[in-house]
Amino acid sequence: MRVISGKYRGRKLKSPPSLKTRPTSDRLRETLFNILAPRIEGARFLDLCSGSGAVGIEALSRGAAHVTFVDRSRKMYALIETNLDLLNVGDGKTEIVSREALDFLSRNVKHEAGPFDVIFFDPPYAMDYEEVLDYVGANAAGLLAQGGVVVVEHHKKKDLPKGFTELKCYRVLRQSDSYLTFYRRGAA
Repeated sequence: MRVISGKYRGRKLKSPPSLKTRPTSDRLRETLFNILAPRIEGARFLDLCSGSGAVGIEALSRGAAHVTFVDRSRKMYALIETNLDLLNVGDGKTEIVSREALDFLSRNVKHEAGPFDVIFFDPPYAMDYEEVLDYVGANAAGLLAQGGVVVVEHHKKKDLPKGFTELKCYRVLRQSDSYLTFYRRGAA
């Protein structure tokens, strides 16, 4: 794996040690960031179920102001730390949290942390996506900036609803066996 563009372009990242974690391919990350390009500079970015952290690192490389990495695995936490150390990412630009996605989101709402501009959600394909997306949609005001987006990576056989309370689907992109479904936070 490597960083595709921006400040850390071409730098190699360590991959997960097992096949249990499915990293977002370089090609899919490039497509994702070509679409998100106007939203990344200065953004608060959440890489939810972050695995190796490659997507969040790509956001940093392309100018995101802050990236929060969330993964339930302590091994992935350590891998993200290693990848950030390899790139010598400065303090204050990142936060790494070892927690379940839904638990992290509910704590974020309770503590009234600032909203994110972009949430990238790439859980294990067997996970219940809708429980997390329902929560984000119902609590969008506390989690997502007005006009902010949630991007979900999922298998082509997984159909996602067109909306979750304040989240409305505005684009679906297929690349090989993976889909990227884009939701935007609408007016309250």
